[in-house]
Amino acid sequence: MTKAQYKDLPDEELVRLIAQENKTELFELLYKRYFLKVVDKCYSFIKNRSMAEDFANDIFSKAFEKLPGFKGNAHFSSWLYAITYNYSIDYLRLKKKLHYPNWNTENEIQDIPDESEADLQDLSYDNLLQILEMIHPEEKALLLMKYQDNLPGKSIAQTLRISEDAVKMRLKRARTRVIYLYQTKFEKD
Repeated sequence: MTKAQYKDLPDEELVRLIAQENKTELFELLYKRYFLKVVDKCYSFIKNRSMAEDFANDIFSKAFEKLPGFKGNAHFSSWLYAITYNYSIDYLRLKKKLHYPNWNTENEIQDIPDESEADLQDLSYDNLLQILEMIHPEEKALLLMKYQDNLPGKSIAQTLRISEDAVKMRLKRARTRVIYLYQTKFEKD
């Protein structure tokens, strides 16, 4: 069979063929499916398109190396995005020496009594993008993993190398920070 004959197979079947039947040439199909998505996720953190493309290539190299360890507990895309978030956050931690607990202490927010999502019903997409740039990269990653990629708490915890309880606490804090920033920066009186 040629690569073209495999192009419509689901990701997990391609992964199985690559890992179990050593059809490594099929990895190119996964690369083509996800390269731009991975570049976009990297770019959302580092704001440099050329670097984001380099990161994406590094991430695909890592993914290829780790492919035999892919257990199929999540979709391939979720697994790949977890590698992407880790890579991007690790880079930012090294570059900016970001340490979440210290950053959080230095950027305290007021308690918001009702963290209901109804408070965000008028939040525009553009305002949300601006707010995501104002919060810590790890909070941004948490929110994207939870609400964009629909990853379960356990996967998020493994990705960020924190406990599931820490994921819950940090997600709550991130949502609160988004509401606070929306209320203080964008909400019209």
